[in-house]
Amino acid sequence: MSRKYEGLIILNTKGVEGSVDETVASVAKELETEGAKVGEIKQIGRRKFAYNAQHLEAGHYVTYVFSAEPAAITKIQARLALNAKVHLQHFQRVA
Repeated sequence: MSRKYEGLIILNTKGVEGSVDETVASVAKELETEGAKVGEIKQIGRRKFAYNAQHLEAGHYVTYVFSAEPAAITKIQARLALNAKVHLQHFQRVA
Protein backbone atom coordinates (compact mmCIF):
# COMPACT_ATOMS: atom_id res chain seq x y z
CA MET A 1 0.00 0.00 0.00
CA SER A 2 1.58 3.22 -1.17
CA ARG A 3 1.53 6.22 1.17
CA LYS A 4 2.24 9.89 0.65
CA TYR A 5 5.39 11.37 2.22
CA GLU A 6 7.15 14.71 2.41
CA GLY A 7 10.92 14.78 2.58
CA LEU A 8 12.94 17.83 3.59
CA ILE A 9 16.46 17.46 2.28
CA ILE A 10 19.24 19.96 2.89
CA LEU A 11 21.85 19.87 0.15
CA ASN A 12 25.51 20.69 0.55
CA THR A 13 26.19 22.96 -2.42
CA LYS A 14 29.65 23.99 -1.29
CA GLY A 15 32.03 23.29 -4.16
CA VAL A 16 29.34 21.80 -6.40
CA GLU A 17 30.09 22.12 -10.07
CA GLY A 18 27.07 22.80 -12.25
CA SER A 19 23.72 24.13 -11.19
CA VAL A 20 21.75 23.36 -8.07
CA ASP A 21 18.89 22.17 -10.29
CA GLU A 22 21.04 19.26 -11.48
CA THR A 23 21.70 18.23 -7.87
CA VAL A 24 17.98 18.49 -7.03
CA ALA A 25 17.13 16.33 -10.05
CA SER A 26 19.77 13.72 -9.15
CA VAL A 27 18.31 13.35 -5.64
CA ALA A 28 14.83 12.94 -7.18
CA LYS A 29 16.24 10.16 -9.39
CA GLU A 30 17.64 8.43 -6.32
CA LEU A 31 14.18 8.54 -4.71
CA GLU A 32 12.65 7.04 -7.83
CA THR A 33 15.33 4.34 -7.94
CA GLU A 34 14.10 3.09 -4.56
CA GLY A 35 10.49 2.90 -5.77
CA ALA A 36 9.14 6.36 -4.91
CA LYS A 37 6.93 8.30 -7.29
CA VAL A 38 7.92 11.96 -6.97
CA GLY A 39 4.98 14.28 -7.39
CA GLU A 40 6.22 17.73 -6.44
CA ILE A 41 9.58 19.37 -5.79
CA LYS A 42 9.70 22.71 -3.96
CA GLN A 43 13.02 24.52 -3.78
CA ILE A 44 12.98 26.68 -0.66
CA GLY A 45 16.42 28.06 -1.38
CA ARG A 46 19.67 28.67 0.43
CA ARG A 47 19.42 29.33 4.17
CA LYS A 48 22.07 30.02 6.79
CA PHE A 49 22.40 27.60 9.69
CA ALA A 50 22.19 28.81 13.29
CA TYR A 51 25.67 27.36 13.80
CA ASN A 52 28.34 25.85 11.57
CA ALA A 53 27.56 22.18 11.14
CA GLN A 54 30.33 20.04 9.67
CA HIS A 55 32.14 23.17 8.42
CA LEU A 56 29.06 24.41 6.54
CA GLU A 57 27.53 27.85 6.99
CA ALA A 58 24.43 27.26 4.85
CA GLY A 59 22.54 24.69 2.83
CA HIS A 60 20.04 24.55 0.00
CA TYR A 61 16.64 23.40 1.30
CA VAL A 62 14.43 21.26 -0.95
CA THR A 63 11.08 19.60 -0.20
CA TYR A 64 10.10 16.47 -2.12
CA VAL A 65 6.49 15.25 -2.03
CA PHE A 66 6.24 11.62 -3.12
CA SER A 67 4.37 8.38 -2.67
CA ALA A 68 6.10 5.16 -1.69
CA GLU A 69 5.76 1.97 0.26
CA PRO A 70 6.56 2.31 3.99
CA ALA A 71 9.52 -0.08 3.66
CA ALA A 72 11.04 2.12 0.94
CA ILE A 73 11.68 4.99 3.38
CA THR A 74 14.42 3.05 5.16
CA LYS A 75 16.05 2.23 1.81
CA ILE A 76 15.82 5.87 0.71
CA GLN A 77 17.41 7.09 3.94
CA ALA A 78 20.27 4.59 3.61
CA ARG A 79 20.85 5.53 -0.04
CA LEU A 80 20.86 9.29 0.63
CA ALA A 81 23.18 8.85 3.63
CA LEU A 82 25.84 7.72 1.15
CA ASN A 83 25.37 10.78 -1.06
CA ALA A 84 27.96 13.46 -0.20
CA LYS A 85 25.69 16.20 -1.55
CA VAL A 86 22.96 15.45 1.02
CA HIS A 87 23.72 17.21 4.32
CA LEU A 88 20.53 16.37 6.26
CA GLN A 89 17.31 14.52 5.52
CA HIS A 90 13.94 14.27 7.26
CA PHE A 91 10.84 12.40 6.13
CA GLN A 92 7.28 12.53 7.42
CA ARG A 93 4.03 10.96 6.35
CA VAL A 94 1.43 13.33 4.92
CA ALA A 95 -2.22 12.66 5.70
